[in-house]
Amino acid sequence: MCGINGILTKNHNYNFLKSMNNKIIHRGPDDDGEFYQKIGSSHVEMGMRRLSIIDLSSGKQPITSKDGDLVIVFNGELYNFKNLKQELIKDFKISFKTSSDTEVILKMYEYYGVDSFAKLDGMFAFSILDKTKGKIFIARDFFGEKPLYYSKISKSFSWGSELKSLMLNYKEKPPICTNALSLYFQLTYIPAPHTIYEGIYKLLPNHYLELDVETLDYKVYQISKDKIALNKNLDFKTAKKITHDLVNESVNSRSVSDVPIGTFLSGGVDSSIVSLCLSKDRATAIDTFSVGFQKKSFDETAKSRLVAKQIKSNHHEFMISAKYMEEDIDHVILNYDEPFADSSALPTYLVSKLTSESVKVALTGDGGDEVFGGYNKYYIGKLNNFYIKNIPRTIHELAYTSLKKIMSGKSDKRGKRYKLKRLLEAVNYEGDFYKSIISLSFQNNELRSLLLEPKNSLDIYLNNIDKSSVNDFRNIDKNISLEGDLLVKVDRASMLSSIECRAPFLNKKLWNFTNSLPDNYLINGWNKKYILKQAFQDYFPDKFLEISKQGFEVPVGDWLRTILSKELKGYIDVNFLQRQDIFKIDFIIPLVKNHLDSKEDNTFRVWTFYCFQKWYTKIYLNT
Repeated sequence: MCGINGILTKNHNYNFLKSMNNKIIHRGPDDDGEFYQKIGSSHVEMGMRRLSIIDLSSGKQPITSKDGDLVIVFNGELYNFKNLKQELIKDFKISFKTSSDTEVILKMYEYYGVDSFAKLDGMFAFSILDKTKGKIFIARDFFGEKPLYYSKISKSFSWGSELKSLMLNYKEKPPICTNALSLYFQLTYIPAPHTIYEGIYKLLPNHYLELDVETLDYKVYQISKDKIALNKNLDFKTAKKITHDLVNESVNSRSVSDVPIGTFLSGGVDSSIVSLCLSKDRATAIDTFSVGFQKKSFDETAKSRLVAKQIKSNHHEFMISAKYMEEDIDHVILNYDEPFADSSALPTYLVSKLTSESVKVALTGDGGDEVFGGYNKYYIGKLNNFYIKNIPRTIHELAYTSLKKIMSGKSDKRGKRYKLKRLLEAVNYEGDFYKSIISLSFQNNELRSLLLEPKNSLDIYLNNIDKSSVNDFRNIDKNISLEGDLLVKVDRASMLSSIECRAPFLNKKLWNFTNSLPDNYLINGWNKKYILKQAFQDYFPDKFLEISKQGFEVPVGDWLRTILSKELKGYIDVNFLQRQDIFKIDFIIPLVKNHLDSKEDNTFRVWTFYCFQKWYTKIYLNT
């Protein structure tokens, strides 16, 4: 686990790569490495920072092939590297200099070329210089667990694990991308390939970039193109057994480490099952970690304690107060380098920070909802179709207008009132309900009231895509919210604490298997993640896996009215907003004031605005 950087330039500057590496020292405090070489009229520079997890003694990067023609820097973990290594030894009788997964990737490329990328099971971003071809190949893993940014300006092309490194290549900050701006205010995050800046991009998951060393021209290609057919002949009992075995297999593959390992245990279905699987057949108790909140309505530590007792883990519990969180808000939010408004990034950072004092690697339950169909929004399609067939549009609009004030409370807890409000907001008579339900902040029609230059950017992700089955919705989420939100949140929050998080549910084999299952194996009536719960129910107390969990929620609505209110009020100063020239002042000021005055609960929209303004003032303006 580490971070990587690279630059291909006609203007040589050794200190530039070193500065890029220094910007991400938190990603790899244990070691660093750099490579420089002039090839033709271009200078190639590749570097990395390393957090040592596997092959502590001989895994130093960059790694070069025996003939010196191939060079690699790698960020992440390759979980099937031992199997691939044995395959290479058997087929080609080759030897290895190290015990690292990085060298296996290089050898796989040496013998199979870019086709080898599809054989890799892991979370990764890497770049390989092939001197004989005069190319650099930059790749990102199947789900996008590891980040990769790139940009081309003037006579240079740069890439890296975090935006902050690439920004060193700019004398002035690029303009704000209006497409990304609209995406952010709808989704609360910016999915690939966009970033907040014009001309800087995220490499799409499951893609690689081919860069010409001499011309600096590049093309982007998809890695795996699996088309998964529905397996109508697979009976539920067999599917349940396969689910059980695949999850266990994935947890085992993700638990290989030369340093201490534990789990984040929230008490929900996913983290409980991961913790259970890790604890089985171990001679000593595993370490589990959870955070709770002093505000009782947000605290769910009782559930994690129950699981910890069940699996006999060495459990660590941390309680968080608003005061404790206040100290880290800027540190966490600004580390994302671009606007990012998932408030659960704050507790994710804290549990990472506190966990890092005991272990260097933590398994998480991330991805379980996407892989097994765990979100309410996956069956909202059926509700939407039923609703619009039976409720005339005029009646819906009148009812929603009347109920809107009743459903809006002063609390930002996502209870039944919030869920009903989200459901009614998602009702769409044009069949575009999924765009409404994934818009966690401002709806499409609200963007026109909020922004001076609104764009229909989300349509690009959803047009010409089937939106009729659970698998359709899961695949949309894989490409939008999983890559743009969940994985970004966990990667930056954990790496800021120099701890590696691994997500066993994010396994390509497991994903392809669940994509072959009928919808009712994943969601049975109102029972979400049905097959996963059935596969593991015997290990837990009766009905435990049916207990609903609210998620990693944070009382930011309260904070905006209290500890953050002074700063928030500064962000709606009329003179500041006029100079900024982004928002429609007559809309945003009342929206914020109504929340501050507890007239409306506008938590998620105001938090999205607050996070943007913090980024804008602290990073974009450098104040």
